Amino acid sequence: EGPSEWHKAYPIAQGNRQSPIDIDSARAVYDPSLQPLVISYESCTSLSISNTGHSVMVEFEDTDDRTAISGGPFQNPFRLKQFHFHWGTTHSQGSEHTIDGKPFPCELHLVHWNARKYATFGEAAAAPDGLAVVGVFLEIGKEHASMNRLTDALYMVKFKGTKAQFRGFNPKCLLPLSLDYWTYLGSLTTPPLNESVTWIVLKEPIRISVKQLEKFRMLLFTGEEDQRIQMANNFRPPQPLKGRIVRASFKA
Repeated sequence: EGPSEWHKAYPIAQGNRQSPIDIDSARAVYDPSLQPLVISYESCTSLSISNTGHSVMVEFEDTDDRTAISGGPFQNPFRLKQFHFHWGTTHSQGSEHTIDGKPFPCELHLVHWNARKYATFGEAAAAPDGLAVVGVFLEIGKEHASMNRLTDALYMVKFKGTKAQFRGFNPKCLLPLSLDYWTYLGSLTTPPLNESVTWIVLKEPIRISVKQLEKFRMLLFTGEEDQRIQMANNFRPPQPLKGRIVRASFKA
């Protein structure tokens, strides 16, 4: 079932712009033409929290461009669709991207789509310029007050396929102070692995407590009727760069 088997059903798994990657900070190219990232989440409407069987996901109303990211490497605004997390069984791994070979215990992905160019999220997800994903690293530290509302809701979606209403949550509270970023052309990190993502990986991590991270590890990959399998290590390992350039919005 794991990532090493995915290429059998999804040959694109061995494609030229697969994600995640290890970001070699010394080889990233500072690009002064990159604009600052603009994150406009003021009027966002969260709808639900669900256990997808490989992560926990919060979905948003995405009928207009009021909840979007722009600037950065983008010509168009990209609308927020959902966010989800990847984490490990221990603190020594869990993130999908790594920096200079170092993983973090958890990584948040905020998934956006190009609604100016494509009619639906599904259409965008199949197009080379259809999606923009912001990756935020989580490290262990003091409790993240804004994260409690989310971690306190996880018990409602313990089992695969469960969903609960989750209103009034603004993910702006999950962003670090600095929006310095690396960007590269990549893919979805779970099947169908479409090479449709412009990645924005934020340099500055946010901190959460051990207790908060442990609530993620209480989730299950399995349904209520199945034998229980703890949800953790739900990350894909770094993929070959294959000649891609990673650009940085900041001088190293």
